[in-house]
Amino acid sequence: MTHQTHRHATSHDPVYDRLAAEPDFKELRSRYRGFVFPATVAFLSWYLLYVVMSCWATGFMNTKIVGNINVALVFGLLQFATTFLLAWIYSRFSTARLDPLARSLNAEYEAAFADEDGRRH
Repeated sequence: MTHQTHRHATSHDPVYDRLAAEPDFKELRSRYRGFVFPATVAFLSWYLLYVVMSCWATGFMNTKIVGNINVALVFGLLQFATTFLLAWIYSRFSTARLDPLARSLNAEYEAAFADEDGRRH
């Protein structure tokens, strides 16, 4: 365990506490939550629709589309496609909207942490 990791695990970090109160940190959290919560609700709703339709709309889900491929199989495959699509969208969102702010806050943290460590030695 590194000194920095141990420090976080055993006591409050005044540098982190100071950064957590800054508007940029609050903006980062807001952007993250603004994406993650709606995306999670949308994905879980889509998945629940698949489960509900599989349980209570079996006639519709058994409808053949082409050959032996039915609606249920297409819905199931779309669950995988949705997962990968959502991961790709989040990656782009994070790169464009979260990472620059997080890097800035991390640089502030590293600088302030180094200053505090320098004062202690």
